[in-house]
Parts: sequence; C-alpha cells; structure tokens
Amino acid sequence: MLELFAFVGLPYMAILICIVGVVWRLRKDPYGVTSLSSQFLEGKQLRWGSLPWHFGILLIFAGHLVAFLIPGMWQSLMSVPWLLVSVEVLGIAATLLCLIGLGVLFFRRLTTGKLQKTTKLADFVVTSLLIAQVALGLMVAGGYRWGASWSTGTLTPYVWSLVTLSPDVSVVRDMPLPIQLHMTGAWLILLILPFTRLIHMVSVPIHYLFRSPQKVVWSNPRRHEQAVTARVTQESRRHFLKAAFGLGTAGVLLSVGVLDKLGRFFQMPGMHKDEEANLLETRLRRLQLTAEEKELELERMRAEEIFVARLSELNGQAGKYFIDYAMRPGLAFKGEDGWPMLLSAKCTHLGCTVGNQVDASGRILCPCHVSYFDIKTGMPNPGAPAKAPLDKIAWVVRDQNGSEVATESARGSRTGRIDVAIADTCSLYIVKSLTLEA
Repeated sequence: MLELFAFVGLPYMAILICIVGVVWRLRKDPYGVTSLSSQFLEGKQLRWGSLPWHFGILLIFAGHLVAFLIPGMWQSLMSVPWLLVSVEVLGIAATLLCLIGLGVLFFRRLTTGKLQKTTKLADFVVTSLLIAQVALGLMVAGGYRWGASWSTGTLTPYVWSLVTLSPDVSVVRDMPLPIQLHMTGAWLILLILPFTRLIHMVSVPIHYLFRSPQKVVWSNPRRHEQAVTARVTQESRRHFLKAAFGLGTAGVLLSVGVLDKLGRFFQMPGMHKDEEANLLETRLRRLQLTAEEKELELERMRAEEIFVARLSELNGQAGKYFIDYAMRPGLAFKGEDGWPMLLSAKCTHLGCTVGNQVDASGRILCPCHVSYFDIKTGMPNPGAPAKAPLDKIAWVVRDQNGSEVATESARGSRTGRIDVAIADTCSLYIVKSLTLEA
C-alpha cells in the first residue's frame, strides 16, 4: 500500500495540486507570484549562493529532461564510454555546485538580521528539502554509478507510464532505497511548489524581451548622459537576448524530427480494429502472467519444500534457474566436491537477474551493469557496481525414498554426506524451515 502511494498516488496528487495551486495563485494573487527577491536587503552572499545553485540545477534539470524526452537517442549516446564518463562527471560537478549554493543561501537566511524579518518557516522547509534532494542525487550518482545509462531502462519507463495514465511500478519496486527516496523527494517538491517561493519558476519575464523600450527624459545633463549610456547598454543586452532566443527557437524546430514520435503520441490518433485487438491481447497476456505469478506465490506459501532439480542435472558450468520462497530467482550449481551450491540470482546492485554461464574464473555475470560474482562465495569482483555478495540459499538433498541425505544452511554449515554411488538418484530441494532460520 505504501509503495502504491509513493509511486502512483503521490505523483498524481503532486501534479494535480501543483497545477490547481499555480492557477489559483495566478488568479487570486498575481502580484505574489514571485520569489520576493531579497537582494536589496543583502547582496554579497546572495551572489555566491544564487549563482552556483541556479547554474547547477539548470544543468541537472536539462540532463533529466533530455533523458526523459528522447530516451532512445540518449541511450545510444551513453553507450559511448567517454561521453558517459563526461556526463557523469558534469552531473556530479553540477550537484556539488547546487549543494554549495544551497548551503550559502541557508546560512545567509540564518545569520542576516534583515532577512530574518522577512523569512518564513516555509523558506527553511523548502531549502532543507532541496538540500536533501540534491544530497540524495549525489548519493545515487556515487553509489550506483552510470545512472545516465541505466535510468533510461528503469526510471524513464516509469515516468512515461505515469504520463500515459497506465502506472507501472514494477520497474522501480526493487530499486535501492536512496533512488526511491530521490524519486519521492521530487514529487514532494512539486507538491509544495505553488505555496512557496518556488512559484517564481512560472513567472519568468519572457515578455521583457518583446516590450517597447521605455524612454526617460532627464533634466540634468549629467543624468541624461548616464541614462543614454544605460539605454544603449540595455538595448545591446536586449538584442543579445533576442538573438539567443531566436537561436534557441531554431534549435527546438530542428528537433521536431527527433520528437516526431512524441508529437504523434500526444495527437492520440484513433486505433484500427486490429490495433485494438492486439492491445487487448497484450493486456490479456499480462493478466495471465500475473495470475501465473500469484499461483506460483501461493504454491510457495503452502509448500514446505520446493523441488529444484535432480543432482544428476546440475553441473559447475551452467546453473539451473529456480524461484525461491521470496519469489526471487535463484541458481543451482554442482561444486567440485559433488555438493550443490545455491545462490540468489538477483544482482545486489539494482536487482537484475544474473546470467547462469560460468566463465574460466568461476564467475557469473550480471549483464545489466557488468558485475561478476564468484559462484563459490557470491562475492562481486573489485570495482564492480555491485558491492554486496549474492545471498546463499539453504538446501536439502533427499534420496529416492525421500530420506534426508545432506543439508546446508545459508551460512554454509553442512550436515550429512552425499554418497557418490547414489548421488544421481538424489533430488535437491529448498526447505521453508531452513530458509526461515537463515
């Protein structure tokens, strides 16, 4: 229930409240839709806090937006190693800029007497939430490397499922806690946006670029000369901004071809009967898979033992997949001593299913982000994205009469003996009682 609220209920609630709140503020309090700049009260610290914060957050926001709008092209770009490293380094640098800027702004609010009279509790709440969000982003970038690459296959489909009103939390359900908190923090920031200084995001004065210049006549010659100089400077700046805006518009128009599929999606043309039939068939297959998964889960809830394989079917070169009591994939191998070795097949980095082929060094590969795990110890290779070893799974071997021959706990302690003469007639099981003890 908490999972559905955090990844489905909260996003839709945040979007709805944000839209309604912004419209309400624009209608009821149009002059209050501003950041209420405090530069005239204190400007020196503001410069060292505001500039790093805005520069860093604009870079980060642009990276997230591009990965969301054109995931296919972004994934192709991130497949180039030097470009992926450059994007990761740039993202971490921008995150550090954000943290420095927010720290200065927070300290400025706490220590400047003039600002304390105009500071509200909401200002500290917003700043604290932004600091936590940026810190979580830095934690994700450092602890789960190459996010610019793997996010297009996990987070982007999740956000698109929300946009298409068919929320799918399966891609984020097994994400590590810092990533889940980072996503939840984004929705919370969107939720409070209409009621805080963040509302100034929707009041960017673009119309200033197109309004007629104001003419001021001074009676004092010296002031008149200064005014003329200022006007020339203002006109030059305005022409520069117009040129920049024109170049930006041209870039957007050139991107129309890339965003063609996105535009066609929002047009939502009517489907043919064949397309409707294919859609219904796809939904039916999903329902059938869900039903099969629930039946398998119910079977594991009731069964005290789950058959894995006969010992004669196991070897040390290719593991046999099975599903454990927690509905997670597992792998069964045969060791050099003839005893079974059971490991979880769920990668400890982001939950991908590892491969079952053993290389010359006795390791199996997680194909998602290239982590190698030793099948004897479960430990990942040094420098791998995964840091924790694969969990060992407890098992029991029974002979053809159902008698217990040998067991091994998840901690590696063994009992019994496997006789080579009858090994091929024995069967391997995972047992609920041994799993609960682990």
